[in-house]
Amino acid sequence: MFTKKNSFWSLGMALLMTLVILIFRPSVVFDYDFESFFPQEDEELLFYQDFRGKFENDNDYLLIALGGNTEVFDSVFLSAANSLNKSLKKLEKVERTISLLDLEEPIVNPFGIRYRKVLDWENAERLQNSRKTILGSLQYQKGLISKDGNYLLILLKNKQRISKEDGDELYQEIKNLVANSGINEYHLAGKIRAQGEFVNLLQEEFTFFLGISLILIVCLLIIIFRTWWGVLVPLTVLALGILWTISLSLYFNKPLDVMSVMQPTILSVVGLAALIHFFNHYLTQIRNGHPKDEAIRISFSELVTAVFLTCITTSLGFVSLFFTNIHSLKFFGLFTGLGVMLMFLAVVMIAPGMLYLLTPFKVSENDSFSVMWRKGMRLAFLWTLAHTKSIVWVFVLITLISAYGLSKLQVNGYILDDLPENNSLINEFRFFDQEFGGSKPLEFSLSAGPKAKDLMQYEVLKEQEKLESFIKEAFGASAVVSPLTLAKSLNKALNSGSEKAFATPTIGQVRRIEPYLGKAVEESPVRVLTSDFKSGRLSGRTEDMGSLESSAMKAKLSKFLEEEINPDLLLVRITGTSHLIDISHESVTAQMAKGLGFAFLIVALIVGFLFRSWKIAVISLIPNVIPLLWVCGLMFVFGIQLKLTTAIIFTVAFGIAVDDTIHFMAKLKMELSKGKSWLYAIKRTYLETGKAIILTTLILVSGFSILTLSQFGVTFYSGLLIGMALFFALIADLILLPVLLILLKKEP
Repeated sequence: MFTKKNSFWSLGMALLMTLVILIFRPSVVFDYDFESFFPQEDEELLFYQDFRGKFENDNDYLLIALGGNTEVFDSVFLSAANSLNKSLKKLEKVERTISLLDLEEPIVNPFGIRYRKVLDWENAERLQNSRKTILGSLQYQKGLISKDGNYLLILLKNKQRISKEDGDELYQEIKNLVANSGINEYHLAGKIRAQGEFVNLLQEEFTFFLGISLILIVCLLIIIFRTWWGVLVPLTVLALGILWTISLSLYFNKPLDVMSVMQPTILSVVGLAALIHFFNHYLTQIRNGHPKDEAIRISFSELVTAVFLTCITTSLGFVSLFFTNIHSLKFFGLFTGLGVMLMFLAVVMIAPGMLYLLTPFKVSENDSFSVMWRKGMRLAFLWTLAHTKSIVWVFVLITLISAYGLSKLQVNGYILDDLPENNSLINEFRFFDQEFGGSKPLEFSLSAGPKAKDLMQYEVLKEQEKLESFIKEAFGASAVVSPLTLAKSLNKALNSGSEKAFATPTIGQVRRIEPYLGKAVEESPVRVLTSDFKSGRLSGRTEDMGSLESSAMKAKLSKFLEEEINPDLLLVRITGTSHLIDISHESVTAQMAKGLGFAFLIVALIVGFLFRSWKIAVISLIPNVIPLLWVCGLMFVFGIQLKLTTAIIFTVAFGIAVDDTIHFMAKLKMELSKGKSWLYAIKRTYLETGKAIILTTLILVSGFSILTLSQFGVTFYSGLLIGMALFFALIADLILLPVLLILLKKEP
């Protein structure tokens, strides 16, 4: 299979594939879509999609705060802000703006309806009256003006479900208008800004990790092989494998996203680990006196099955993420899994042919170094034999402590927790949390109960009043609008604009406002009620408190609804984009268990098939499950919380770490097939595969450690925790696995 002729044919096909990709280059697209982290095919998502069809997408807005160290009630400032507001309204992709600058209140009197500006700066007297009214009104505080009156808010509603490209263009237009408005201090936060900044950071990181991975690989290759061909061949293989993988995803219209940042490093270390096994075996054949061509053929022919099995288990570890219900994770897992197999193809198609072309007949080596290495491995094996019981007890103790840590781990995630702590966008969102009561959308669906005529019925409004008070207190919600808000506004309008009348209307007042409801629903700046008055929304903003605290709040909500709200009159359900992201974080345990269960099953089947023994299959799993538990203990010690993006590391780490176990077990089977005794076969396996396992782990840990340089939380934690899991797996494979096999005492 790996003769010179066949290897040259494979090399030619690989170069032809690469040439086709270079001629028909796919378009490189970077993207970051918050909705890709929503649970797909989920009943909650389907409900929200129906809900936003009736009303609107709850996060298609940009918060614009204008002001500074003094109150905004200055005619010069307000004129500049009003001019900016008018310019914003004219932008093509802006649906509307909501602010005190152009908000008018209806006043109903015997002569009809007139409208009064909420904020009037035509003269000093009117401005002073407006100031007194606004700062004394709970209706506007922390909704459209900060509590101390120093910042004025413009809530800009952009085009619904705006694309990334249109969002970038719109944000740049808005930023230019605000910068040229003459207002010195301003703050901007919202979806169109967040997506743009995520992608800019993503592009920087993708380029950075490509470069840093290349430098690391070159350094490691020079240290390990100390030959020019030992650097050139792997670099060629890895470069083409990465090119094939990224091109494949782009051909299938899968843009590069926050998860894709890790792909070059992952593929590099996986491909390099496979090459290390081949090259190490090749050098062994050269040392044993085989000519170059024969050494290449033997080394690749004998190891191709074992390397294929390690790559397939790694690939399936990633592909198992496809069985989660999170879009971003599904396709990261799928294309990274396919990429691992493409990297395997690159190794077996390119490396043999290049070795035939480039390597000299004699390979230089440091004999003293090799002798020292073999001596060290022999001493390590003898030490392991002498301390079998102690090793088992130490592993059991650390594992039990780690299991306790796992039981104490908390699932908690934030919308922007993947961004670096000092990122300006995080500071902007915190500003709005502090000054305007929150930046995170909070949505509730309201429906008239079976015994209610509609949501504007007096008894139903009283239920809404209880609900609104609870949400403001429990969730710390601000800027709350609902059908009740509409009723309060009409009640105020029918009472000459008195601030005291901004309250839940009485039965008689409800009858008075009924004739005005239809027009009020049509003219409302925020759609809170359907035309039949039977469905509505309660919408507000809150701080991003994290999914853990949010879950506690939702539990309180469920209890409150059960005890205080009459379901015959009012049906309430939390929904919205923030709720869906929280669900994704909350489901992390199930997602992790699903992926790991699939990976465990595949590995057990592979090892069981190789040895025809379920005992060996179980023993092979133990050294790979224990490192995952140790990582959980490490997370508990360092206060690292489980979230959607940290949960994936367990599946990924298991898929990669199990490679060494499979190499060990495949070599053991080969030794047993030669008629060697159980103990001697274990010894030969330990001595001959130990070096390759240590070198591949060194490369993998070094490669994943690079990811800790990332500013993205998901990338940083993936690098740190996967690196630690692989280091723990090395200890388990070289210390615990031989002990377990020795204690088995009989051949399979």
